[in-house]
Amino acid sequence: MLNQVILWSLRNRLVVLALGVLLIVFGVHTASQAPLDVFPDFAPPQVIIQTEAPGLSPEEVEQLVSLPLESALNGTSDLETIRSSSAVGLSVVTCVFEAGTDIFRARQLVSEKLQLARARLPEVANEPQMMAISPPVGTLLRISLTSEKTSPMDLRTLADWTLRPRLLAVPGVSQVTIFGGEAKQYQVIVDPAKLKDYRLTLAEVMRAAQRANQNAGAGFQDTAGQTMVIQGEGRVRSLEDLENAVVALKGNLPVHIKQVASVRFGPGYKFGDASTFGKPSVIVIVLKQPWANTLATTKEVEAALDSLRSALPPDVVMDPEIFRQATFIERAISNINGAMLQGGLLVVLVLVFFLFSWRTGLISLTAIPLSLLVAIVVLRWLGGTINTMTLGGLAIAIGELVDDAIIDVENVYRRLRENRLKATPDPALSVIYQASCEVRSSVVFATVIVALVFLPIFSLSGLAGRIFSPLGYAYIIPRSAISCYHKLRRNQRRALRCASSSDSINVFSIPCWITPAQ
Repeated sequence: MLNQVILWSLRNRLVVLALGVLLIVFGVHTASQAPLDVFPDFAPPQVIIQTEAPGLSPEEVEQLVSLPLESALNGTSDLETIRSSSAVGLSVVTCVFEAGTDIFRARQLVSEKLQLARARLPEVANEPQMMAISPPVGTLLRISLTSEKTSPMDLRTLADWTLRPRLLAVPGVSQVTIFGGEAKQYQVIVDPAKLKDYRLTLAEVMRAAQRANQNAGAGFQDTAGQTMVIQGEGRVRSLEDLENAVVALKGNLPVHIKQVASVRFGPGYKFGDASTFGKPSVIVIVLKQPWANTLATTKEVEAALDSLRSALPPDVVMDPEIFRQATFIERAISNINGAMLQGGLLVVLVLVFFLFSWRTGLISLTAIPLSLLVAIVVLRWLGGTINTMTLGGLAIAIGELVDDAIIDVENVYRRLRENRLKATPDPALSVIYQASCEVRSSVVFATVIVALVFLPIFSLSGLAGRIFSPLGYAYIIPRSAISCYHKLRRNQRRALRCASSSDSINVFSIPCWITPAQ
């Protein structure tokens, strides 16, 4: 079969040339559009549910929130494992589904189960919330905000109300989490003695504070030309608005919140903190969606951060380089580019010094980019991404890629040189065909042997198999038979051109009647 491929390539040189150009164009386009990531998608689909239950201890959260949710979610289709974690006022339930399960179908099934489970939760528990979809290694950036003059509360306010909404609007960003600083709150500090004097309870003050921060609709007013909406605005816009809220009437006189409590801006209770190089700071963590391109999304996030710098106080220092996932990908791409350049240079030097022909080096060089492009196209067809594992496999394969091309080109070059010394030289096409057939078996068997060495990788199961199998694919594909076919066809065409110029034989005018090698 391979002999027929070689023979067809020699007879249809223009078609092979056109296919080579199309492969380069399609491969470059596929490589530019391929999603880039640090690691392959090694984790099975997961759905995380968080439920807040303020005031409950971990034991109460476990018994009243986590266990009812687990009981309701058990039996979900394709559910493999369910686990929970209970902390003070917070329940986290993680549903792990079987590998290959559609994440959107899994979230739909979990959503239906949560609707049934809500009635079994205590009143103090908030509505269970499904977290945004994010891969296991989905942290794009860690951004640090530090300042010598701006208070931690103002830093946190900038992060919550300036940075976070803008970053969530970037395509590909799934979630923005903020740590550190002080969350700004309207705080009502009640004086128990004054409550006793006015004969009020804490619950009445709490209800008054809640009622003071809401608008109320009052119908419509129809006029001759229009209908106007009547609305009572009761939103709190300052401390004075909250201080003047009425708690109750005592002797036909209103009792305001400021008469029984002090109102102020204060920080919320901290469950953790953040620092940058020993200085108090606010850390903003940007998470990406599973299908987002890491490099493209990172660049858009950085562009959004640059546009926000003018909105920050001059003394606030924003450092987006605390952690940057794209740096690992850029370094991996740089390494494989360096490996390609070094491999190509070594091929040219070896062939020039041993064969004294720069054309043979140029011919062999075509094997590297063409094989890598074929590998990327096949990886994308298999649903893979360009990550550090696949780039590592490609980098290892570069050293092996040039072997086949060098062996084939060197044998063709040697046979053409011997043919030129004959009294009656054979047709150049026939010589090229027979020289390629001579080394075909060694090339194919060498490729098969190398592929067999990497086959044990595909026997790995679980997490290890999902991580390392892309490396095996990336190494074997360039050495596969498809890649060998491409290399052989292109090398025959280029060797043929070299022969035509060095042997002074117009091989393009020779009829295609080549006799197969015996």
